[in-house]
Amino acid sequence: MRLRALLETEALGLRLLGGEEELDRTVRGVMTTDLRDPSRYLSGGELVLTGLAWRRNSADSEPFVRILASAGVAGLAAGEAELGDIPDDLVSACRRNRLPLFAVNEDVAFATITEYVVRQVSGERAGDLAAVVDRHRRLMTSGPAGGGPDVVLDLLTTDLDLRAWVLSPTGRQIAGAGEPLAPGVCATLASEHLAAVRTGRRGPHRLSIQGITYSLFPIRGAGRGQGPGARDVRESVLSDWLLAVEADAGDWPAERLDLLQGVTQLIAVERDRRDAARTVRRRLAQEVLELVQTGAPPAEIAARLRVAAPVLLPGLGSAPHWQVVVARVDWEGGEIPGGPVAQSLLEEILVDPSLSGPEPSDRIAVAHAGDEAIALVPLPALPGDAGEDKGPDAALHADVLLASVREPLASGLADDGRLTLGVSAAVHSAEGLRGALEEARHARRVAAARPGRVCAAGHHELASHVLLLPFVPDDVRRAFTARLLDPLRDYDRRHRAELIPTLEAFLDCDGSWTRCATRLHLHVNTLRYRVGRIEQLTGRDLSRLEDKLDFFLALRMS
Repeated sequence: MRLRALLETEALGLRLLGGEEELDRTVRGVMTTDLRDPSRYLSGGELVLTGLAWRRNSADSEPFVRILASAGVAGLAAGEAELGDIPDDLVSACRRNRLPLFAVNEDVAFATITEYVVRQVSGERAGDLAAVVDRHRRLMTSGPAGGGPDVVLDLLTTDLDLRAWVLSPTGRQIAGAGEPLAPGVCATLASEHLAAVRTGRRGPHRLSIQGITYSLFPIRGAGRGQGPGARDVRESVLSDWLLAVEADAGDWPAERLDLLQGVTQLIAVERDRRDAARTVRRRLAQEVLELVQTGAPPAEIAARLRVAAPVLLPGLGSAPHWQVVVARVDWEGGEIPGGPVAQSLLEEILVDPSLSGPEPSDRIAVAHAGDEAIALVPLPALPGDAGEDKGPDAALHADVLLASVREPLASGLADDGRLTLGVSAAVHSAEGLRGALEEARHARRVAAARPGRVCAAGHHELASHVLLLPFVPDDVRRAFTARLLDPLRDYDRRHRAELIPTLEAFLDCDGSWTRCATRLHLHVNTLRYRVGRIEQLTGRDLSRLEDKLDFFLALRMS
């Protein structure tokens, strides 16, 4: 809006005292201050409102006005309630610095002027941005994306002073305007969004983190469970992006909310484009998977891998190593197919969460068979590898894979879903892929035997007794652990004797009295007394290997 518009609104009670030739200046905001130096809070284009409390004598006017003029404010409005007529020294200072000056009638509250300016400025900006967004939408629907989500978010920043970020359901930042959000903040925002969607709360969802309020808007593309014929929310909740805006949208007018919905639809167009680009990678993974499962000759599988490598790793000079990751999403009732959900989720999980933008996902090929999603992950061979398997620093690790995404995914799974994931060792030939697939599937079954909504297991856990535990029937496991551990738990409840922690430490120290006593900060005689009590309550002998093994398995299965 222009300064001139303020004089044309009688309800504001403004009277021009100087600066007639500057009335075409643009007003971009409003600020009320009585500080002697408000420069740190000024960004230019503001109408500054002041009650003149900063003025002690006539010498104060010139420095105050010079600060405002240097900051590029649009104009100054001084209230008459405190001093009556505006002092001549202030009028003269504004004239020398070419700063328009208004007098505010004592019957008009500054809040009235502030509300008017904010409403006018916001309305004009929203209208301008809506036109830009509409133009950008037409361009995107008729040709390649013009810069992707970042361009749209830049528009929000420049035209509406809104900072915003596009996040994945795992909390990875896809795009953003300005400084990136901290990973912990991203995870919390994604978790809150998924929890709100699962409980059916109407958006935008709002929350405060470290004193900053964010409003969360879902980004849903075509066919992603929106509209009257919407699919079950569980089919899309773990794959939809979200728009996080640094603002409280609770009191926004309908026009601004509609504008933000238009922005999410525009970003959804780009999301759908990128989903379509995954078709080639998914088909490659499906072809390799079918060859592996049908027992095709290694030479045929190797030929398909040679085709896949340039697509997944452009410019790669040598054949990579490969890992297989298997994921499964199970919903209570079983009416929701888990394969497609696990496929899109695994494509996101396998992207390093420290990387911004969607491009890293272009190196991941995921197929799904039934309720399983199976990822073929290339690991570039380092110079001098001479064909040996990748070391642990280069390969994927199950615990690390889910560490940063467990919180938001647990919110999305809520009380009726589970994600289990298994990771194979790295292999460097087509002959090893079949074994890697079976290894990843076995690891996933180990993960499924553990408590929790989000669980993972890796190939290194398959070389021990842990591999056998998932296949023990639940009733047998419960009976076995109850017979050995319930007497100790009951005793601990009654006497606070800490027999269970003592047993765990004793076994972990391989039955060493000295090391166990040191770990528990006990005298050896106290430790001997506790172990004797364990043996008395259970009828077992902890000097015998068989009894040690039974206790160890019972603790692992409990």
